[in-house]
Amino acid sequence: MRNLTWDQFVLLSDYEKAVANTDRFRDCDMDPILLGLFGEVGSIMSAAKKLQRGKDAYRSGYIHDVEEELGDVIWYLAALCRRCKLSLADLVSAILDEDGCDVFIVAGSDPHAPVARAIGVADPRPLHAILLALGDCTSRLLATAHDPGRARDNLVDFIRVYIEALQIAGVSFSAVLKRNRAKTTGRFLDPDPESLPDFDASFPPEEQLPRTFEIEIFQRANGKSSLRWKGVIIGDPLSDNILIPDDYRFHDVFHLSYAAILHWSPTFRSLIRHKRKSDPNIDEAEDGGRAIVVDEGVSAYVFSYAKELNFFEGLDAVSFDLLKAISNLVKGYEVAQCPSNCGKRRSCRAMRPFVGYDDISPVTSLAAERNGPLNSDLSGTHPHEIN
Repeated sequence: MRNLTWDQFVLLSDYEKAVANTDRFRDCDMDPILLGLFGEVGSIMSAAKKLQRGKDAYRSGYIHDVEEELGDVIWYLAALCRRCKLSLADLVSAILDEDGCDVFIVAGSDPHAPVARAIGVADPRPLHAILLALGDCTSRLLATAHDPGRARDNLVDFIRVYIEALQIAGVSFSAVLKRNRAKTTGRFLDPDPESLPDFDASFPPEEQLPRTFEIEIFQRANGKSSLRWKGVIIGDPLSDNILIPDDYRFHDVFHLSYAAILHWSPTFRSLIRHKRKSDPNIDEAEDGGRAIVVDEGVSAYVFSYAKELNFFEGLDAVSFDLLKAISNLVKGYEVAQCPSNCGKRRSCRAMRPFVGYDDISPVTSLAAERNGPLNSDLSGTHPHEIN
């Protein structure tokens, strides 16, 4: 079984190993795991409530939300099993031969496992009944998880109802595990720099984002900000475009940082006239007006979000909800290939001061000083490598 791949099967033991390193809690931290599990079960119930209330208006989003929430539940369940010195795969195995299950023998797609067993609940309950049962199982885990001897039976009960929930919700368990694995490893683990995308490496130099550049952002006498590159003013002077001044006129630092760190910015490409016109499809879809609006939209959204949190002063990370919202904004564009924590593996010397989706400090610095140079140097390295 060692040669099985995630494309053919999803082994629970492999999932457990893959997400173990994304667990940032201490081994003795049981309460945060239990609270997280309880919260995610509540999120599934909330999604089910929205489906009943909104019917067809919410149906397409329902599957997406439930798949994600079920993935978050299994993450916390695996974390709880680790703290109880139990294997999630072993606990699932304990359920497979119970009465009340339908067992199917299926042909496998992998030559190393030509035959597999598929198991489902023979007579699943309605969704609302299953979710109430899942809540009840979670409550019992809250009371017994500090005693591993008693927790095992309650974990098995929880998993039994969880499998029933997967079945009645109509979601793929393998899709749930794959999505959660991608979500958690992309958020918490440093990706291999060589695996990160370089969106214009195959294009001629005049259509690439420059590997080395220095941009000066400065404030004019009239209070507007401007960009200077190679001694030439680029773009239009910017004001805050809001009644109450908030220094948004310096937001071009976002576009420059995206170019240096994400190796993406349709806005910056347009400013320096480095659009990929040799490929009309890329020019229109990735470097065109709509992509520029997305680039500007991400910057405006992050800036507004940060204003409510004192521009992330004193924080070393941002919430996953913000990253998820950004992922939704860029869905369908090349930058969506970047994992949400890619800033940690992009060049620290690529942008001085450094800024990414998880750092807004250059904006506050520029707002205080009213001018300053931003330097990017990607020459001689993979564009996203830390040095």
